[in-house]
Amino acid sequence: QVQLVESGGGSVQSGGSLTLSCAVSGDTVASYALGWFRQAPGKEREGVACIASGDGTNYADSVKGRFTVSRDNAKNTLYLQMNSLQAEDTAMYSCAARRGRGPYCTLFQTAYNTWGQGTQVTVSS
Repeated sequence: QVQLVESGGGSVQSGGSLTLSCAVSGDTVASYALGWFRQAPGKEREGVACIASGDGTNYADSVKGRFTVSRDNAKNTLYLQMNSLQAEDTAMYSCAARRGRGPYCTLFQTAYNTWGQGTQVTVSS
């Protein structure tokens, strides 16, 4: 069973940057589609970005041009580079995994069956 552990969250001012990491153990990330999701207080969890095993990516409209998802198969780690952060980006960010190879990934959370515990991102205006 693959396990996911997020890190890199914190507090930052509006306009700042953070990079989240998701360390994967128990299997190789090359065999998985991986996604980042977030949940703000009082809101439903939403998909932010994902990357397929074939390295195709997908982003929520709200983060396009500001966030970049990437993976390092050698380090078995998923990343989310977040730039130009806004107060609306404040949320608990979680990574998720879905075993399977292919060029595409989805931001539908029901497609993912393994989740990390999350890391908090707080953006102050």
